[in-house]
Amino acid sequence: MAGLLSRLKALISKGWAALSTLLKREYGWAIGRWRRSMQFRTVLVTLLVTFLTVGGVGIFLSNQIANGLFQERLEQATAEAKRSVARVQNKFDGTNSLQVTDKAGLVGLAQGVLKDLSGDTPDTNRGYLLVLVPGQNSQLALATSITSAENGSITPAILPDDLRSSVRGSSKSELFWKSIALPVDDKGSHPALAMGGKVDLVGTSYELYLVFDLNKTQDTLNYIQSVLWISGAAILLLIGGITWYVTRNVVQPVSQAALVAEKLAAGELQERMNARGEDEVARLADSFNKMATALQDQINQLASLSQMQRNFVSDVSHELRTPLTTVRMAAEVLYESRDSFDPVNRRSAELMYHQVERFQDLLADLLEISRFDAGAAVLDWESQDLFSVIDRVIDAAQPLADQIGSTMTVVSAVEGDHCVLEMDSRRIERILRNLIVNALEHGEKKPVEIFVAADAEVVGIAVRDHGIGMDQEVLSRVFDRFWRADPARARTTGGSGLGLAIATEDSHLHHGKLEVWARPGEGSCFRLTLPRRRNIVVDHSPVNLPPEEDPTQLAPELLEFDESLKAVGSSDEK
Repeated sequence: MAGLLSRLKALISKGWAALSTLLKREYGWAIGRWRRSMQFRTVLVTLLVTFLTVGGVGIFLSNQIANGLFQERLEQATAEAKRSVARVQNKFDGTNSLQVTDKAGLVGLAQGVLKDLSGDTPDTNRGYLLVLVPGQNSQLALATSITSAENGSITPAILPDDLRSSVRGSSKSELFWKSIALPVDDKGSHPALAMGGKVDLVGTSYELYLVFDLNKTQDTLNYIQSVLWISGAAILLLIGGITWYVTRNVVQPVSQAALVAEKLAAGELQERMNARGEDEVARLADSFNKMATALQDQINQLASLSQMQRNFVSDVSHELRTPLTTVRMAAEVLYESRDSFDPVNRRSAELMYHQVERFQDLLADLLEISRFDAGAAVLDWESQDLFSVIDRVIDAAQPLADQIGSTMTVVSAVEGDHCVLEMDSRRIERILRNLIVNALEHGEKKPVEIFVAADAEVVGIAVRDHGIGMDQEVLSRVFDRFWRADPARARTTGGSGLGLAIATEDSHLHHGKLEVWARPGEGSCFRLTLPRRRNIVVDHSPVNLPPEEDPTQLAPELLEFDESLKAVGSSDEK
């Protein structure tokens, strides 16, 4: 028995769990549809309002009809009860004690009178009950009640006590009524109306009750109510169907416009809406298609111009390599022989040598950008220690730091100062060199910190300066090509405005992120986040932005960035 109960409990528990899961899933689906579908919201709200309206009107009409039917039946019953009580009293008044000598005769008289009353009308939903008023001690008084109902359903037991009390204390001219439940065999009961008054028979007062069965009236009311509710349900379905059809005709073009807009944003510029008819929706679709066509033409034109520009830069860069090499060789010869020149020519040889070197760096940047645009840039993957790359960059930038009067400090949160990852060391070195040189130039002779932290998946390097910083306008364009914050500003080294653009492309090739934080007067911070292995997706950084100066505070979790943060994601995220 215990095993059966335990299995039953387990079965109930599983069923409840399944039901809970189903309800949660359906609830989640309904909430999702409510948030995403305007048509679903409109139809649901319309059905709810219609249900409340139809329900309220139906309940009101049902109550009014029920009250009307009951009042009508009550008036009929009252008039009939008055006539019946008067007739009974008249027949009893025509009888005296000389005609009725014993109780058997009295019973026969009473039964005869009640049967005569029942037979005078075809209404079978009515019954009579004659009950002796308590306290009467006449020798000819009836000891039991007399009823006209053949099935014995009308007895004093069905009468409410308050109705009998009212009839006992009344005069013969008064009538009282009460709603009761009339037993009907073993099938239950019918609603009924009991009306009572007083009559005298051979000097003795009796209670005379007339019971009216209201089952036919109740059947009529039930039929009317069922018609009302069926009509309400039909109206609800009809209004719901109309609402669905109307909202579908309005929402479907909007949904189609949203879908086409998403495809256009994804680059499928040939997508268009279906324009049918001449109504407002058709005009909207036609206007949308014209806008899409104009955008496609402009985008194609811009793409063509961009491609022409890239081809021009690439062609010019390649064409300049040969003459530049010749000019550089000549400049080197003059530069090496400058000691034999007079001061004016010696200075000219030095200027030509440095400017040709700068020109060569610019040409190298242009060629690198051309490779990125052509998709010809590839990585030379190898596992190397990041700190060895950082040391090489710092050694190369040390003369510039000494010239400026600034210092460079590495703040590491990596145990053992060894961090091996898969990378193209040449490109990573170029990124870090560009960031550190920029920090030295813009740092206003203040110290520059290089923060390094790593976890099992990614490595973060942040280069922080405390110089002039940048405002929002500068931040929005800091990674653009050929753009500098202040072209007229005196700088210690030359620049083409391509350094950060190349650094961004190099980080893309490594599936990493290059981000920047800056505020005017507080300095800037560039953060490079790289995966430790090439198949890892960068979705966080172990270095805060901006980082804390205490290396123990470099928490390996992604924090909320400042509102002035500008991020350049990996190529996968583009």
